[in-house]
Amino acid sequence: MIKIEHLVKNYGTNCAVDDVSFEVKKGEIVGLLGPNGAGKSTTMNILTGYLSATSGSVSIAGFDVLDHPQEAKKHVGYLPEQPPLYMDMTVEEYLIFNYNLKGCKLNRTKHLEEICDVVKIRDVYHRVIKNLSKGYRQRVGIAQALIGSPEVIIFDEPTVGLDPKQIIEVRNLLRNLGKDHTVILSTHILQEVQAVCDRIVIINKGKIVADELTENITRAVENTRRFQLKICGPQKEVLAMLRAKPGIVYAEVLPARDGDAYTYVIESEIGVDIRKTLFYSLADRNWPLVGMEALGMSLEDIFIAIVDQTSGKKKYERRDPKSRSAKGRVGTEQAVAKNILEKTSTEKEQFSALFGDHSDEDKN
Repeated sequence: MIKIEHLVKNYGTNCAVDDVSFEVKKGEIVGLLGPNGAGKSTTMNILTGYLSATSGSVSIAGFDVLDHPQEAKKHVGYLPEQPPLYMDMTVEEYLIFNYNLKGCKLNRTKHLEEICDVVKIRDVYHRVIKNLSKGYRQRVGIAQALIGSPEVIIFDEPTVGLDPKQIIEVRNLLRNLGKDHTVILSTHILQEVQAVCDRIVIINKGKIVADELTENITRAVENTRRFQLKICGPQKEVLAMLRAKPGIVYAEVLPARDGDAYTYVIESEIGVDIRKTLFYSLADRNWPLVGMEALGMSLEDIFIAIVDQTSGKKKYERRDPKSRSAKGRVGTEQAVAKNILEKTSTEKEQFSALFGDHSDEDKN
């Protein structure tokens, strides 16, 4: 449905979009992520025909945006971060204005009623827009994007400024739209992407640094794969046992100690619950297990790690998920997990330095 090939956009000597290529299939919901200034809005403005590219091509429903702009735009509905509303119009007047502007051929009354039902604005249909809450204004903006039933809908920060209840309602709306439309969603709210999108594309400094299915990029969130352990026993022997144990792909000792217990971090193979067998192995050697904590990894952690690694530190390698080696993926996840552990340990040390260690008081 959408095909972008070697897209480049320069503003003088500044390259805002640098050789971006990706496709979006029909019925797919894609989340476009990236830090401020990464090139997301520029990419979307080129997709909608608002900006022209320096080089490269963009086609929507088979129509090139540059060569056939009118045909391409007929297939696109767009909601910018600030909805283009006319505050002195009623909702009805505004939607009829957009209906006429788009040259829509569908039955006007029936079509607008269906849209109002989808975005739930029937009860404010005859009200003046300036008198509506921000949540309702956002819904009106979404409604104008749906006029003409376009195959492609592009949203730029659709839930910005909404309250939690309104955010949930808009997310549910986006999921429903994905059943019949191709949707591109740009947002800074990573939980939104995780809840709504089938695929995630991350842009940093004008380049695509990650392009993955949501289920693949969030696989590192699985709590049963990473653990922090506290084990009483000879450090070298314990570490050697952990590294040699089937089902464990990574093991390292941390500097933190709790009495005669050393702290270790381990990672198990995908789909392997290592907890019971590890407990029995330690018991057989008379090495008491005095603590076990599951380590989660949020989408925010993954996003920050990828952006940091692609900011001149380490290049993220885009590959077909089917051909991606487990060793390479595990290595990336281990690096992210190590960063999170180091950050957590540092925060604990800073807290203890400021307020003292109250562990003994808690025991009493």
